[in-house]
Amino acid sequence: MKRRLPPLNALRAFEAAARLGRMTAAADELAVTPGAISRQVRQLEDLLGTPLFEGAKNKPQLTAAGATLLPALTAALNQMEAAVREVSNGESRTLDVSCFSTFTLKWLIPRLYSFNARHPDIDVRLSSSESADGQAAGLDRDRYDLVITVDGRGSPQSATLLPLFVERLGPVMAPALAAEAHVRKPGDLAGQPLLHTKTRPAAWQAWSEVQGVSFPLEGGPEFEHYYFTLEAAVAGLGIAIAPWHLVMDDIRAGRLVAPLGFEESDYQYVARRRGDANPRLDTFCGWLAQQAREMPVP
Repeated sequence: MKRRLPPLNALRAFEAAARLGRMTAAADELAVTPGAISRQVRQLEDLLGTPLFEGAKNKPQLTAAGATLLPALTAALNQMEAAVREVSNGESRTLDVSCFSTFTLKWLIPRLYSFNARHPDIDVRLSSSESADGQAAGLDRDRYDLVITVDGRGSPQSATLLPLFVERLGPVMAPALAAEAHVRKPGDLAGQPLLHTKTRPAAWQAWSEVQGVSFPLEGGPEFEHYYFTLEAAVAGLGIAIAPWHLVMDDIRAGRLVAPLGFEESDYQYVARRRGDANPRLDTFCGWLAQQAREMPVP
């Protein structure tokens, strides 16, 4: 019998909008305009004869019909994708890798040349894991092969999780500022210009508690991402609290100094990978683990 199904594009548009919670997010995922998503959803509602969304347009809520349809559609589309992945030539696919933007700029890209030199036949496509709605990147939701992120310390290795290294935090500053500030112990930071990062607002507080010191930590410039904060520190605008792996190249180059060293934090960097067989992903994960092992310890 002939299948009686709505157009696939309409089903995909509704599923993405319902799963992500916003038309604009669905448009980004499907590489179309928000208007196209809205039109496809309206077309599907007209064909079904029932509304699928209700409420405000900027953040619509699923109706009972929409809530019933979503899980079945998501499962079906995931199954279709898995089948296509199963029969496709995995040796020819690009590896999609997601990680924090500052991690990409300061740690991964400076080392990626060695992977490219050893494996010129493997293409690696890097993406940032920061999303407009603040959600972390996901292997299934965002279709990545590998996501480098943070987890609690002690996360065990498994078929889909590769522990990389424990984060170490410490104050860093430009050499010229260090010569003026004369920071020899944690208490010497009192009264100094401290730099802050929106994505890590409690970093100074967490570090000071470990050090057993207490002084005003509020105030001072705040930047959107760690990369901006670190550039401000290099420029001598203040003192940043920064992870060792993001600043070690700047310290070795003499652009930054860390007079108080670095202390382990509660975070561990890990790589979450797809579990399906993929020799190219295996190769990249092996290289990534080697880079983590060879990273110098402060």
